[in-house]
Amino acid sequence: MPFQKVRTEKLSIAVVKQIELLILRGILRPGERLPAERELAERLGVSRPSLREAISELQNQGLLTAKAGSGIYVAEVLGSAFSPALIRLFGSHNEAVFDYLSFRRDMEGLAAARAARLGSDSDLKVVQAIFDKMQAAHERNATEDEAHLDAQFHMAIIEASHNVVMLHMMRSMFDLLQQGVFYNRQMMFQQHTTRSAILDQHRDINTALQARDPEGARSAIHRHLDYVQRCMEDHQKAERNEAIARQRLHHEIGNR
Repeated sequence: MPFQKVRTEKLSIAVVKQIELLILRGILRPGERLPAERELAERLGVSRPSLREAISELQNQGLLTAKAGSGIYVAEVLGSAFSPALIRLFGSHNEAVFDYLSFRRDMEGLAAARAARLGSDSDLKVVQAIFDKMQAAHERNATEDEAHLDAQFHMAIIEASHNVVMLHMMRSMFDLLQQGVFYNRQMMFQQHTTRSAILDQHRDINTALQARDPEGARSAIHRHLDYVQRCMEDHQKAERNEAIARQRLHHEIGNR
């Protein structure tokens, strides 16, 4: 008969499963420090030996890491998505910028549609709160804060899509973006007209999400990233034109 005796699960195994799920769902993030042992044991309602056993297992799995004199942290697992050689290749070829934007357009369009359909009320409140902060940063001309909130806004939408594979994949992509591998977000915020257009585009995305309009949210994401691509193309053309103009200028001055 296909029956086995029911056994109570070890507390350490229950702790391992809970922390695994928190990492999988993106609630515990790479580099985040866990509470001190005593506090964490109390929160989980387990003994400190059981907690230590669970932490040891998670370290063996490569999900947690210990820093001497500092504590236990969620491991930096995102970096494994791309090899250092491939990251250097991305950073040295402009073609990768536009492939990256095209990939984001497809993935974030899908994420926005899912978020509008499947996101909880709390998910959408997070998106709204980040947009409100972005608007406030725009009004006080805090371009660095505005650019940082831009990335947070997009990640909040991906989190609201409730697809853990997409979540970790896109977090890895945004990690590269924040490192400046693809392009510097600050470039997009140098001109007030560009900043205003970007804010309006994020307002459209947020409005569609709050209305739970999947196709409207997808279309708003597509319009936004199409605009970003045009800005990047114009920026690259302007840099090429300036280089040519400088050559002409030097030639003209040299012939006097």
